[in-house]
Amino acid sequence: MANSTEDLVFKNLNADDVDHTVTEIESCCMNCYKNGTTRMLLTKIPFYKETIIVSFSCEHCGYENNEIQPAAEIEPNGCQITLKVKTVKDLNRRVVKSDRTSVRFVELDFEIPSQSQKGEVTTIESIINRSIAGLEQDQPVRRVQHPDAAAQIDAFVEKLRSLKSVDTPFTIVFEDISGNCRVENLNAPNPDPDCIMTHFNRTIEQNHELGMFTQTELNEESEAKAENSTNILKPIAEDEWPLEELHGEVLQFHTDCPSCKSKCETNMKLTNIPHFKEVVIMSTNCDVCGARTNEVKSGSGIEDQGVRITVKIDGREDMSRDVLKSDTCTIDIPELDSEFGASGLGGRFTTVEGILDAIREQIIDNSAVFHDSADVESKLKIDKFSETLQEIMSGKRAVTLILDDPAGNSYVQALTDDGSLDERLKIERYDRSFEQNEELGLNDMKTENYS
Repeated sequence: MANSTEDLVFKNLNADDVDHTVTEIESCCMNCYKNGTTRMLLTKIPFYKETIIVSFSCEHCGYENNEIQPAAEIEPNGCQITLKVKTVKDLNRRVVKSDRTSVRFVELDFEIPSQSQKGEVTTIESIINRSIAGLEQDQPVRRVQHPDAAAQIDAFVEKLRSLKSVDTPFTIVFEDISGNCRVENLNAPNPDPDCIMTHFNRTIEQNHELGMFTQTELNEESEAKAENSTNILKPIAEDEWPLEELHGEVLQFHTDCPSCKSKCETNMKLTNIPHFKEVVIMSTNCDVCGARTNEVKSGSGIEDQGVRITVKIDGREDMSRDVLKSDTCTIDIPELDSEFGASGLGGRFTTVEGILDAIREQIIDNSAVFHDSADVESKLKIDKFSETLQEIMSGKRAVTLILDDPAGNSYVQALTDDGSLDERLKIERYDRSFEQNEELGLNDMKTENYS
């Protein structure tokens, strides 16, 4: 079969897999200008995405270099990661950064612009060392030609070196418009209070920088083409959609598998959840690699208020509750001191048991991004957390599950016939903050006097 798993371009990253194909290319060394060797590996990092790992080495001068380039689709939003470095241990945090990532040391007012360095898998200490090496590169010449500027740079380099002793905590901000940056969580699977990740909507200029065009520009281009066409199709207005005819119907369309990129089918169905609202359920199954995905979208837009749903899980009966988790909903388990971001699990329609199992699988896969078999302490923490979730799913341990959705599009089934709340289910509605509206893109949305 042409699209068998053995023929996949991007294979899963696995230390036991000896079949990974490494491409070697003879290329010029930028240090001694003699020929060295560039090695390229196309692979898929678990829980991250398809990547191209590039390594260069020169046997003449010993120069070595490596970088990582994302090969998957661009994330729908950019990301900003704020890290508070408090101890020397934080310097060993591993970082996956793309070439679109800017790095800013807040206290020093020092920034490494995006695209000034290649994407790479590195550490906080390596980022500092690389900054020092870059500043010192031309210092011998500068000390002769511009001694005052050289003295200022020497003083600044000493400030950078002092960061590595972590005598005083400092803050680093990573901002990536492509959304392809990650920083290791040293407290996994628990939340990391010293590392906060937020997402933001890209500006038009940032989309252009990534080679993406806005919908308005695409519409204008389509209208320009339509003017030259004699067969113009009238689009269906949103209020003219025959939604009543779609209920119960399963629509099918062609798509690419998100795992192996083979051709597969996506099934989509519009359904009405009792005592809640209309939702769109999408499911993709790949016959080539066996990957399965499901996603849920609200059929009625963003609610006026956010919703916080608290459910006490105490036994197998609670495991069967239906759960609709939207892609803007976070999940918190206070007893385990664990919080899971909105983008992690995505939108899905499942049960309480299905949510817990998805969390367990995600934690195991996520640990493979930064931790290897030599990281015994982290592996033990992940294994213990996985066992705890397994105990909860088997009904041996009671916990509280909190779903917080600023968009108000999440739902947990009540164990009553009429849909009223039972004693272990609590639903609260609240007004969103400015920051929550900003993340949902509501602050810039104009709904009145629009023409």
